[in-house]
Amino acid sequence: MALFRFGQPPSVIGLDIGSGAIKAVELQPAGKGFRVAAYASEPVPPGSIGEGSIRDPEGVARAIRAALARGGFRGRDVCVSLSGNAVIVKKIVLPVMTPGELADSIVWEAEQYIPFDVQDVNLDYQILDPGTGPDSRGSMEVLLVAAKKDRTAEYAAVVEAAGRTPVVVDVDAFALQNAYEANYGLDGSAVVVLMNAGASAVNVNILQDGRSVFTRDISVGGNAYRDALQRELGVGPEDADRLKRGGRVEGVPEDEVPPVLRAVTEQIMLEVQKTFDFFKATTAADRIDRVVLSGGASQVDGFAAIVQSRFGIPAEPLDPFRHIVWDSARLGCDASEAAPVAAVAVGLGLRRAGDR
Repeated sequence: MALFRFGQPPSVIGLDIGSGAIKAVELQPAGKGFRVAAYASEPVPPGSIGEGSIRDPEGVARAIRAALARGGFRGRDVCVSLSGNAVIVKKIVLPVMTPGELADSIVWEAEQYIPFDVQDVNLDYQILDPGTGPDSRGSMEVLLVAAKKDRTAEYAAVVEAAGRTPVVVDVDAFALQNAYEANYGLDGSAVVVLMNAGASAVNVNILQDGRSVFTRDISVGGNAYRDALQRELGVGPEDADRLKRGGRVEGVPEDEVPPVLRAVTEQIMLEVQKTFDFFKATTAADRIDRVVLSGGASQVDGFAAIVQSRFGIPAEPLDPFRHIVWDSARLGCDASEAAPVAAVAVGLGLRRAGDR
């Protein structure tokens, strides 16, 4: 979750390996901020990634190579991210201890909170509240992250097969937070939901007092719209994707598409509602101030409006290039085309080798 500071190692390529497409971003310092040095998106072969697992490593590696070659990426180091059932992110409360004591005991503490064998995961943690304030009551808050080693190895292997070097493995929800912080800063008084609706999952990261306090990955996304359109309207996958994006297909009446899209959006909203309810039940927060949307599925007609009307909360798109310079002439497309799907890749591109 660390942002760039001058004097750190050279830039890395932020590589978002999604189940629908590869998104890659390379950032370089520009004054007090950044500029996009390279950007590319490339579809992955259908079925090559399922439930977060890479099922066709060669196909995914080809897609990575194609994206990086077309975008003219120069960097060798790559940051990727994981989500879904391969990752556990949990805020835990522990007795106050020194950083050294925490480092010595974190593995034992983790065994009580994660459903995997601790030998099968990579562990990391960050102290959220050291418990040294007047209201600490002798306890500290720690954000614990556990990622399955085999899934981490899968993603590292396809990067290496594509001819690059994996140096950081992040979590989608935290990459999203990095992109948000770099472009919007942090409002310590607001409770902000970052919601990234991708092809196969919706990543939710809730920020309070300027820090992540709750994350969840919902296992339904943009592919559900395609599947529903195919099933209900009898169209093929390519036509379904066109309808999902607001296009027209010969023989399909316009008025038959919105009800199908709304039904899927409502299915997603049921899971979002459960997420919000659980968040409020397990934290001191009694409100959510706004929702910030990203990901291709958030562009489905009516998605943002349904979020706003269902929860009575302002919903807005996340612009990952709000304070990051984008040169349309040099990059070959407008920022508005890339912005909906590039947030995670931007957040990964803000990382540096050696970050925690």
